[in-house]
Parts: sequence; structure tokens; C-alpha cells
Amino acid sequence: MSDERSRLSVAVLVSGSGSNLQALIDAAADSRLAASVDVVLSNNPGAYGLLRAQDAGIPTIVLDHRDFATRGAYDAALADALREYSPDLVALAGFMRILGPQFVDAFSGRILNIHPSLLPRYPGLNTHQRALDAGDPVHGCTVHYVTATLDGGPAIMQGQVEVLDGDTAKQLAQRVLAVEHRIYAAAIALIAAGRLRYRDNKAWLDDEMLETPLRYPD
Repeated sequence: MSDERSRLSVAVLVSGSGSNLQALIDAAADSRLAASVDVVLSNNPGAYGLLRAQDAGIPTIVLDHRDFATRGAYDAALADALREYSPDLVALAGFMRILGPQFVDAFSGRILNIHPSLLPRYPGLNTHQRALDAGDPVHGCTVHYVTATLDGGPAIMQGQVEVLDGDTAKQLAQRVLAVEHRIYAAAIALIAAGRLRYRDNKAWLDDEMLETPLRYPD
């Protein structure tokens, strides 16, 4: 841990509204999460998540990907910017950039993502409509470690919602997002407590390899 109180130091990456960022800020503030969000970085100068961070007194960084000629150059600059803060964990919260091996290797085992589907179903985009089109009875979200494979890192925790008759993708997304706000903090709390670790490309809880993702709530 990075400070005298042994609180997990978290860097959060956002591209949009930052509602999951806000959930982490709130969880840390009311002691549900023994962690502190120490920096928020966005590739989008207009991201509302930057305002959320500023309102909470958290330093912000804007690193616009359009200013870089290649993905590799952007990833290198991103890694350099975060190293200034020495985070214990990098949490992706609606960060709409695919991170390449250069960045993933720099923070190996210390990057989490929250994805709006029950992985391995529906990696990538448009997950809610894809679940509706498939006629899935349930849908949800997954917290997973980030590897160089898109949405393919070891899953840690999942939460699910029932798909209702007549659901639109927007309605389904809203209910899944409410679960995301709870599940992300819950997963990070396990890391902050020293119970959850990444080893050998697997998630380990209490020194036992997770064969299947934890369900939230149990």
C-alpha cells in the first residue's frame, strides 16, 4: 500500500460521465472501501468524470489520444503519467480506449475493468442490445483483471439482473449500471484487504484460485 494508513492507492481512467468513478469516491469516503482515488485521467477533455474528480479534490490529467500519432505512443505517455502517482491499482471506469501490451505490461496484475456483460458473453461494445437480441433471461456485469486480450482477463466478480419483458437496451443498461456501482467497490475492497491477488494469469482469493467469478451479492 502506498501511504501510512495502508489505504490502497487507486488511479481511475474515464472517458465519459464517470458514474463508476463517483461510486468509488463515495465508497472510499464512507469507509466501505479502504482505498483512496488519488488521480483521475481521461482521454476526453470534455469528460464529466473530470468534474466529479475536481469536485472531490482529486488531481486530474487529460491525455487526449488524438494528440498522439500511434497507439503505442499514447500508451507510453499514459504509463508515464500514472507512474508519477505510483498507484497500487489502475481502475478502468468507462475508459473507451483499448490498452496495448506496452501499458498492460507496465502495470501487470494491477489493472481492473468493469464490463457490462456476464463475461465471457459479449466482450466489446453494445452488450445490452446483444443480450436482448439473444433472448437472454439474465444480464449483468463483470469485474476482471485486464490483460492484453480484450475483455479476456480473469474474472473476479459478477452481478446480474433479470431481463424484463419489453426491456430496451437503455432500460437494461440503467439496471446493470446500478449493479456496477456496487460490484466494483466490492471487488476493489477485496484487493484493499489483501485477500485478492493476481498470479499466473489467474485471480486468487485467500490463496485459492477462483475457478468461477464471485457472485454479488453472495
